[in-house]
Amino acid sequence: MPLNTQHIKVHGTLLFVGLIYGATYSIAKIAMPDLIKPFGFILVRVISATLIFWLFTAVKGGEAIRYRRDYIRLMACALFGIAINQLIFFKGLSMTSSISASIIMTSNPIIVLVASWLILKDPVTKLKVAGIILGSTGAVMLILRNEVQWEAGSFLGDLLILLNAASYGIYLVLVKPLMARYSAITIIKWVFLFGLIIIIPFGTGELLSVNWYDMPMKGWASILYIILFTTILAYLLNVWALKFVNPTVVSYYIYLQPLFATTIALFFLKEQPDMRMAIYAVMIFAGVFLVSRK
Repeated sequence: MPLNTQHIKVHGTLLFVGLIYGATYSIAKIAMPDLIKPFGFILVRVISATLIFWLFTAVKGGEAIRYRRDYIRLMACALFGIAINQLIFFKGLSMTSSISASIIMTSNPIIVLVASWLILKDPVTKLKVAGIILGSTGAVMLILRNEVQWEAGSFLGDLLILLNAASYGIYLVLVKPLMARYSAITIIKWVFLFGLIIIIPFGTGELLSVNWYDMPMKGWASILYIILFTTILAYLLNVWALKFVNPTVVSYYIYLQPLFATTIALFFLKEQPDMRMAIYAVMIFAGVFLVSRK
């Protein structure tokens, strides 16, 4: 099917979101965990985003949620897309490298495929199953590439990133049916409100311990980027894109994140990938090829 203007807008938007997320791995580590702890960071971004979304709809006008069952789905979206997803992602990112985290996140489309099959009843072919096995194996081997030393933090950090990918994959599938009834801003404002309620007990202590007075400019810049781009803009654009494409297509753009994240990490953080990481990454990408092949 030839690309039309709408196709270009959707795929251009998803490409931009991939760039935002790719930069997040390195930018977030500028402030975290030395200047602000992971859970405190999450509470800041969710409070800020929730206030902005609700103030925007208060000024521009919003729409009501029509069905009680939709509140249940919105709460589930908040649990998987905000609370679990963000808490374990930032915690894991504070314990592992930007490159490892970005590569592990490429397991997300495979998880979305399985969740779509279980929840939305999308068909899964033998070729897609082969891709799932290959990609999942690559992700697990990437986690286990070093000796398992919980004290070192790297193994646990990688595992948390993998769980985050699973959580966000479930969120993409759960939020899709809501797009047929509501605008992106309506969905996001409720998802963030319910997510904030869940996150408050986890992040309050770390937020109160932040020394805001002595926060350097690079710390403020990191925090503002995460709030404005990774939180507000990326969530809105992803949900908007779900109006036109299925969750699997949205998740496929995660495969651009390692390219962006690795380039940024090598330039700013002087991280170095090794040969095993490259091999496991190839396994994940090969799994994606099988999953996405018609």
